[in-house]
Amino acid sequence: MENVIIIGTGCAGYTAAIYTGRANLKPLILSGNMPGGQLTTTTEVENFPGFPNGIMGPELMMNMQAQAEKFGARIEYTLVSSVERKQKRDAYGQFDFSYFEVHTEGGTVYETRTVIVATGASPKHLGLPNEKGLIGRGLTSCATCDGAFYRNVPVCVIGGGDSACEEAGFLTKFASTVYLIHRRDSLRASKIMADRALANPKIRPVWNSTVAEYLTDEKGEVRAVMLENLITGEKSELELKCVFVAIGHVPNGQFLGDLVDTDEGGYILQTHGTHTKTEGLFAAGDVADHVYRQAITAAGQGCAAALEAERYLADHGVH
Repeated sequence: MENVIIIGTGCAGYTAAIYTGRANLKPLILSGNMPGGQLTTTTEVENFPGFPNGIMGPELMMNMQAQAEKFGARIEYTLVSSVERKQKRDAYGQFDFSYFEVHTEGGTVYETRTVIVATGASPKHLGLPNEKGLIGRGLTSCATCDGAFYRNVPVCVIGGGDSACEEAGFLTKFASTVYLIHRRDSLRASKIMADRALANPKIRPVWNSTVAEYLTDEKGEVRAVMLENLITGEKSELELKCVFVAIGHVPNGQFLGDLVDTDEGGYILQTHGTHTKTEGLFAAGDVADHVYRQAITAAGQGCAAALEAERYLADHGVH
């Protein structure tokens, strides 16, 4: 019986592991299918406190992993398929305490008193052939993370909702031009967000269009996109240095079933702090946060979840 299992290895998961490890709870981390989370797909991280010269995303995550392991965390490289809540009976047949069974795709089943879910959210992409290899090479889904790398050059944002308008507005601080590419002839964002974006002289809408292909230079980095007009079928090349995809995220919490409540986007609803509707089950980071989606806020929630799990265990006689 584990004291705590942490599902996910991004900033939230590793921070939770550091805190529960220092509390001598010997956490077990189950890595998921992207060890290190979304930061492993980025290059330089400039906005994480403590690194005035920046740090490479993969290096930051390896440092966090090493720090968690230093305090006794163990890591299993496996994918969780489901979590079930169970109850043990004592020698008299009475319910003694509740616990969780964590099932993995490899068939292993772990038992634990608490679970911290830190599985993050996966950005939606267009599904183009060379898309995956271009992430971090001129293709990203986070303007806050990567916008400052594209000063005085043209970029584009794909999408037409509030997030796309917000990303486009943020990018005007750096880019020379921000092309806002949308499948329709009007934005689906709220009126105030749409009006603000369209009034910005640096933002140029590209209506009724989609990106049909990413075009690369000799270094394998994005140099342009091939636009396709969805009305006429006409294709044209648009030169730019980076594509920011803002068509939404998919939180990675489907495997929890009815142990948690979610909003209309699938994000886990936290009842107070990082607690969920199921006692002993906590959610931290992007799997529950669709507002900030930053490494530092995910780390903060990982810390909170660890402290709350520690208190929960203490209240149930585990120290």
